[in-house]
Amino acid sequence: MPNYPDSLIKYVLRTTGTIALIGASANEQRASYFVLQYLMGKGYDILPINPGIAGKQILGRTVYASLKDVPAPVDMVDVFRNIDAVPGILDEVLAEKDRLGIKTFWLQLGIVHEDAAAKAEAAGLTVIMDRCPKIEYGRFSGEIGWMGYNRGIIDNRKSSLPGKGGTLKHQD
Repeated sequence: MPNYPDSLIKYVLRTTGTIALIGASANEQRASYFVLQYLMGKGYDILPINPGIAGKQILGRTVYASLKDVPAPVDMVDVFRNIDAVPGILDEVLAEKDRLGIKTFWLQLGIVHEDAAAKAEAAGLTVIMDRCPKIEYGRFSGEIGWMGYNRGIIDNRKSSLPGKGGTLKHQD
């Protein structure tokens, strides 16, 4: 697992408002559905991307076929696809980066693609690999700390993050 400083992950989660979730699923049993639902509940604007169900809705959000179809700015692209799809997805991210304002390229748990990471970083993107924003949000907000998960942070507060209600959401 790549090692990222907690400060970097906190910064990304705090400064992100809109997430394009590539590989979003309408199947409630899929991890991408649960992550989409969770992050929406934390105040993030989630734009589901899945060409197989484009034009339909997931949790009230219109599903887009690809990033080129997304009309609004995107801070982060979260990839729920297999490792073989990463180079093509990155090419699309780089083609849409300036138009959409993409700042972060995030690869879900189990996905590490060093070549893609180097290419994304060279283009000015922040890269996080082999992590889940839902898990990281829960870890820093203290939501999963009570279940025995070791946050790696020792303090006497529920959350180590400043903000409204102890959430990670950035403040406008």
